Amino acid sequence: MTFQAPDPVLVLASQSATRRTLLERAGLRFEALPAAVDEAALKESAQAEGIPADDAAIMLAEAKAERIARRIPDALVIGCDQLLTCRMEDGKERWFDKPADLGAARAQLLALRGRTHRLVTATVAWRGGARIWQDVSVPRLTMRSFSEAFLDAYLAAEGEVLCASVGGYRLEALGVHLFSRVEGEHSAILGLPMLPLLGFLRGHGVLTG
Repeated sequence: MTFQAPDPVLVLASQSATRRTLLERAGLRFEALPAAVDEAALKESAQAEGIPADDAAIMLAEAKAERIARRIPDALVIGCDQLLTCRMEDGKERWFDKPADLGAARAQLLALRGRTHRLVTATVAWRGGARIWQDVSVPRLTMRSFSEAFLDAYLAAEGEVLCASVGGYRLEALGVHLFSRVEGEHSAILGLPMLPLLGFLRGHGVLTG
């Protein structure tokens, strides 16, 4: 059973396996195409210019959607981005990236331990050469004060897959043991807020009912 109209073609400007799974489980038909965007350069520029994380996430999501939309102008293209920010002891907000290796993941999780961080999750839709919708969802997650022995066991159990996550954890797997409190839509934490997206798709005539 599907509630999706045959037109327009829906394209996800991402090759994230998690985002693909979220759309598939919702019964959507779509293509997934990678967007060749220099995310590191865009983030560095945004921080240098003092652009807030929420605006930077939208900027990155839009860059991805626009890149694919220019190639397929008749499609409805969904671009996504997620930034992790945390206010540290010095009072400054720090942006975190996907860890380069397990050593970096360990250092990142220790930095986040006992603190509340934000997952700024931006979604943008492009069609016909223009942005037609955007959403920013900001789940807040509080890590408990776990021991380093627990952390090492966690890293050994999960392995290199953690390096594909901006947080260095997978909440949908063993990462749930890292937290004492989670606020926000679960799919937004995973990188694609499904409730706002489905609402937009219904309003745009892509979904019926």
